[in-house]
Amino acid sequence: MRVGVVGCGYWGSKHVRVLHAVHGVDDVAVIDANPASRVELGRVFPSVMSFAHLEEALPFVDALVIATPATTHAELATVAIEAGKHVLVEKPLATSTADASRLIELADANDVTLMVGHTFEYNSAVRMLKEIVDSGDLGKIHYMDSARLNLGLYQSDVDVIWDLAPHDISIASYVLGAEPTAVQAWGSAHANDIHLDVASIRLEYADQDMSATVRISWLDPLKVRRTTVVGTNKMAVYNDMNDSERIKLYDRGVELDVREGSTAAPNPPLTYRYGGVVSPYIDFKEPLQVEAEHFVQCCLEGTTPQSDGRSGLSVVRILEAAHQSIATSCPIELAPIDDMDVDVDLVSQLIA
Repeated sequence: MRVGVVGCGYWGSKHVRVLHAVHGVDDVAVIDANPASRVELGRVFPSVMSFAHLEEALPFVDALVIATPATTHAELATVAIEAGKHVLVEKPLATSTADASRLIELADANDVTLMVGHTFEYNSAVRMLKEIVDSGDLGKIHYMDSARLNLGLYQSDVDVIWDLAPHDISIASYVLGAEPTAVQAWGSAHANDIHLDVASIRLEYADQDMSATVRISWLDPLKVRRTTVVGTNKMAVYNDMNDSERIKLYDRGVELDVREGSTAAPNPPLTYRYGGVVSPYIDFKEPLQVEAEHFVQCCLEGTTPQSDGRSGLSVVRILEAAHQSIATSCPIELAPIDDMDVDVDLVSQLIA
């Protein structure tokens, strides 16, 4: 199988590296208008094919990884899919639900694999976090809180919501196994008036009586990548910045004092539980490598990716709803999409 990488900057070059170690990949092509990027990757990986433009590479590849700026994803993926190529699109899948919906329709019509680079779904620690939640060890989930903060890197084509929030929204959907029923967001622009650089998104899950909050910033002195899940029995914290203890499980909580007559008081007393902390062993493998192997396997076997086009559409519609919420200062209700046929004419139904 021959795989091309479109866009060979910081992240695209990582795709080139991991693809060289994927079983089933015979050749790798680099596609970038910048000759310096192509020359550098050719120096590191002498066997790569090199092209300046996507159209030139199409006859020589079977699949493509789109790792270009977010606003170009839909256009480039459309060209690739219409040429009958399998496609892995970096997050977000597109910058509108209409474009995301069209890509899914095109992929289905051309019988090719469409996958989205929700890389954290292929992270061993995130997968363990999901296993902990699914096991019921935490009890009933109250809420999830995610923080993704850093000083930069500012993007020229999209704001902080489109840039960073896809990670934590996809983590929430994956770990909680549910789609939000409403979205409310706040955001502001500080460094310039062009793009939001700080934002907070609240996801409501009315059917499960729980919520998730996503906090993102390009304007923070510390690099933070942390997700906390709080249940009735225990709490779990995933800290991507702690290589030795990425997951910690806390036997802690707060409960109503249920002694006779106590709950009848105007302010029922609470009891606090301070138990132990456990950090389970994680057999960690580079998430991008796992993602690449999964993509190639799906292409070769014709199976549906874990983070398929519909998963990408789900994230995109939440991002759009967040912007709509900021513009209107109101929560935005989301219609269920699990059983809906993806169609451009139905996009208006995705955001109620």
